[in-house]
Amino acid sequence: MAKTVKEKKKELRKRQAEKHKKTLWKPATMIYPVPAVMVSCGDYDGLSNIITVAWTGIVSSEPPTVYISVRPERYSYDIIKASGEFVINLTTEALVKKTDFCGVCSGRDVDKWEAMDLTKGRAARVKAPLIEESPVNIECAVESIVKAGSHDMFIAKVLGVDVEERFIDERGRLDLGKCKLTAYAHGEYFALGKLLGSFGYSVKK
Repeated sequence: MAKTVKEKKKELRKRQAEKHKKTLWKPATMIYPVPAVMVSCGDYDGLSNIITVAWTGIVSSEPPTVYISVRPERYSYDIIKASGEFVINLTTEALVKKTDFCGVCSGRDVDKWEAMDLTKGRAARVKAPLIEESPVNIECAVESIVKAGSHDMFIAKVLGVDVEERFIDERGRLDLGKCKLTAYAHGEYFALGKLLGSFGYSVKK
């Protein structure tokens, strides 16, 4: 006997449910992938450090506002809190090992600039140095600090963005594809994959 349309739909829903069967885990931060950025802080002419941060992102586009979340026990925490400034340095495939090092080693014990052969650059709007090897440096001024459990969130206004000129195309646009940026997911670093679409492509005719 042939199945009815209703029966076929019921079977299809059952197969879909089995295909996407879920297991409930305890609450955790599972929003992946995220950027793993190197945050430089301190004073170009004085004490400075680099900390790798994965809990970072955009708060607002107008005015340009970002955040980084840092554990209070981290060496860079007091530096950022005292200076009220930092630079977010985007990371690339070539910088992955240096990025990891700056996240697992403390500035209390080692000069990360020297250990990782990273070059201090003068930022235009903040005293904190930028990392010359990074293709994009985002100069930030702290506007507020929000206590959020294990981490404190530094919400900061973007004062300026330094872009390596070789990644700017003939139209004056930043070609991020040429930068070979990386992502972080569940304790591992990844190169970004192939382009799947661009903003708004789903509704373009």
